[in-house]
Order: sequence, then C-alpha cells, then structure tokens
Amino acid sequence: MKKIKLISLTGIFTAIVFVFTAYFHIPSHTGYTHIGDAFIYLAACMLPLPYGIFVGAVGALLADCLTGFALWAPASVIIKSLSVIFFCRNDKIITLKNCLALFPASTLCIGGYYLYESLITGNFTSPLAGIPGYVTQSILSSILFIFVGISCDKLKIKHLINGGK
Repeated sequence: MKKIKLISLTGIFTAIVFVFTAYFHIPSHTGYTHIGDAFIYLAACMLPLPYGIFVGAVGALLADCLTGFALWAPASVIIKSLSVIFFCRNDKIITLKNCLALFPASTLCIGGYYLYESLITGNFTSPLAGIPGYVTQSILSSILFIFVGISCDKLKIKHLINGGK
C-alpha cells in the first residue's frame, strides 16, 4: 500500500510541476521563466529521493517537450534531477537545511542553463542575457516553495501523507 501511495503522490507532483512550468510562465527570448521549481523542491522534501528525482526530471521534460521547447529538455532533466539532492526529508518541510538548499539549487539552475545555452550556441556571451530570467525564476520559485511549505507544515501534510491523522 505504501508503494501505491508513493507512486500516486509522484504522479500528482509530476503533474503539478508540469502545469506550473508549462502554463504559469513568462516567455523570454530563449524559453520561459516559470514557478514550477517550487513544486520540485516541495516534492524533494516530501518524497524519497528516487521519486523526487523522477518528479523533477519528468515534470520538466514534459513541460519542455509539450510547449515547444524540446531543445531545452536534456538540460532540464539533468538540472532538475540534480537540484532535488540538496533537500532533506524531515518531519517538516521548512527547515534551515531546506531553506539553505535553495541557494545551491538556484545556482545549479542559473549556471546549468547558462552553460547549456553556451554549449548549444557555441557562444559564451549571448547566453548572459538569459541569466536575469533564471535568477527571477529561482527567486520566485524559492518564495513560493517557502510559502507553500509553511502552509503544508501548519496543516501537517507530511504527517497525513505518512499515515498519521
């Protein structure tokens, strides 16, 4: 029964990441700036590591491929999968460690997409124009993660998911 619950939650989180990445975004010159990362971070705190990695990779992959930005899918799969490893799975979502994890996760996003764009264009100067969008995405996703995480902690969502009442 626990495995079915984990698979179900993973599917729900993957769908949420897809929706908040694909449909709640601001178009930019190379792609889009979105808030879907907040839900990747949330999944990373609530699900075991392999399931969190799946949420990050597949949610981002679906969003890129189904919105016309499949060129970015390889980078998204790698970056979003790796960003999950910075977060810990405790009784609470919003902990000092998880708040501090926002910094390396954001740095990975900003640096990873810059490097990927530099490699596919063969130019290390023009991708600099995308950095403000990546920074905005990281800041907005971090803020949303904190607000949603605080709400989930107050509602004791992790306790309910783990079988508590």
